[in-house]
Amino acid sequence: MIRFAHTNIVSVNWKDLVDFYVKTFHCKIVPPIRNQSGEWLDNGTGLKNAKLEGAHLLLPGYGENGPTLEIYQYNQVENQEFILPNKRGFGHIAFEVDSVDEMLQTLKENGGTTLGEITKRGIDKVGEITFVYARDPEGNLIELQSWDTSAIHL
Repeated sequence: MIRFAHTNIVSVNWKDLVDFYVKTFHCKIVPPIRNQSGEWLDNGTGLKNAKLEGAHLLLPGYGENGPTLEIYQYNQVENQEFILPNKRGFGHIAFEVDSVDEMLQTLKENGGTTLGEITKRGIDKVGEITFVYARDPEGNLIELQSWDTSAIHL
């Protein structure tokens, strides 16, 4: 069996970041709250004296057994510069929404920021995408997207 399980964000304030994703995208906390440390965590992560706290958030749109967004805060967090969309490696998470305009406003009201401009583009045989890149309160990249499949070009 192969099944996607979760994506992780390392946070400097896990409780505030969890609150942002719950308020903005209607994610749900999947108990229990994680508070983990020990030799097993050191062995698995390759870190020394690792301790973390955080939560898994059920992502919207996939029911009660869908994938989660794991937001953890380690006892020692190494900061880095905010990435741009064209940097190598994991870049962003995307949410498909009914209205990019409305969701961007909600994102900003909850502490997020805009990175790009709302843009529309027809994609042959797929439809028209409306999208924008934004950041959560800790600077992680988020894509908001909406699809109009009535605009499919055959």
